[in-house]
Amino acid sequence: MRCAGTGREALAVAASHPPDAIILDLGLPDIDGTEVIIELRRWCRAPIIVLSGRTSPGDKIGALDVGADDYVTKPFAMAELLARLRAALRRDDGGPAQSQPRQVTVGRWLVDLTAHQVRRASEGEQETLRLTPTEWGILELLLNRPGQLVGSAQILTSVWGPGFQQRTNYLRFHMARLRRKLEDNPARPRHLLTEPGMGYRYQP
Repeated sequence: MRCAGTGREALAVAASHPPDAIILDLGLPDIDGTEVIIELRRWCRAPIIVLSGRTSPGDKIGALDVGADDYVTKPFAMAELLARLRAALRRDDGGPAQSQPRQVTVGRWLVDLTAHQVRRASEGEQETLRLTPTEWGILELLLNRPGQLVGSAQILTSVWGPGFQQRTNYLRFHMARLRRKLEDNPARPRHLLTEPGMGYRYQP
């Protein structure tokens, strides 16, 4: 187990020692805990359990929307916290300690997440596809969580930054562009799916 006293220290520790799970307070001395969640969710898939004295529904919803897996309020029973931690670890499908696939096939396209390149999946075909930085940000977030629902607020915060959680029109526009580029039939996508009112999902 590793501990950190500030948000920035927590990010540095998580980057150098990929965690199996994270227990995070929102009231940190340097940056707010929700900012830590946003940064972690750019690359870390470990379960995040918020342990906080903030009890308002807005604080809970905000933390969950940007990527927390559970929220426990203070005061708390240690047995309950440990039970929630065990449940989060059971739900986790690998966490950041395991390497994520860096080449993912989406329809006829092979997406190389390391090289930031999209090319035809068939051998011998040299055609490549250009994606904008925004499209890359959305696509990488979805491909790193295959089969999982990624909330609209989490995508908007991760790609555009805090304060953009309500700009769902931005997300709809760029998702439509990604489908036109990657799906065989953009009107009936098989891989980049919409979960109405919730978010999006990459279906392998």
